[in-house]
Amino acid sequence: MTRCFHFSKNTPGGVAKGDGGLAPQGLCLTPTGLTFLGRRFPCVIGRTGLTDNKREGDMATPLGTWRISALLYRPDRLPRPAPWAQAIRPRDLWSDDSARPDYNQPVTAPYAGSHEALRRADPLYDLVLVTDWNAAGTPGKGSAIFLHQWRRPGFPTAGCIAFRRDHLHWIAARAAPGTRVIVRGMVG
Repeated sequence: MTRCFHFSKNTPGGVAKGDGGLAPQGLCLTPTGLTFLGRRFPCVIGRTGLTDNKREGDMATPLGTWRISALLYRPDRLPRPAPWAQAIRPRDLWSDDSARPDYNQPVTAPYAGSHEALRRADPLYDLVLVTDWNAAGTPGKGSAIFLHQWRRPGFPTAGCIAFRRDHLHWIAARAAPGTRVIVRGMVG
């Protein structure tokens, strides 16, 4: 079992505030990294820290318990990491346009709405664990909350959780659809 900690939601990286309970077999964000299957991995979160009121573009990582819903990978850069992994194709995008009915869903170019390219020149999205954050696509509640490779240690994300490449690959090889991602924090 993995012990989860409470964070101060306004502090990037978080501050321990108690034990927060136990999280069996889940990925759990703690003040010192993310724990999974008895291992601890350094990671980075959103530039503005944690939030209990996620909004599109706020650069924060949302509090809550999510589930892994998909595993995406670049087949031109690495072998299929798991049988359930889906290839990222050249025209694959993710909609972050809250005015569109396909908000927070994968879409394909050409796409007129605001979006994020899944196939990037840098390696950040070579391997992506997609979460079910805002799976209903509630307008403005945030989109594209992924687990992916970091730019470098200490460099924050736009709201995702990011890791060193080899750590992300270790996690992806052992996670499965439905694996919990637990992000807890203190409100206020």
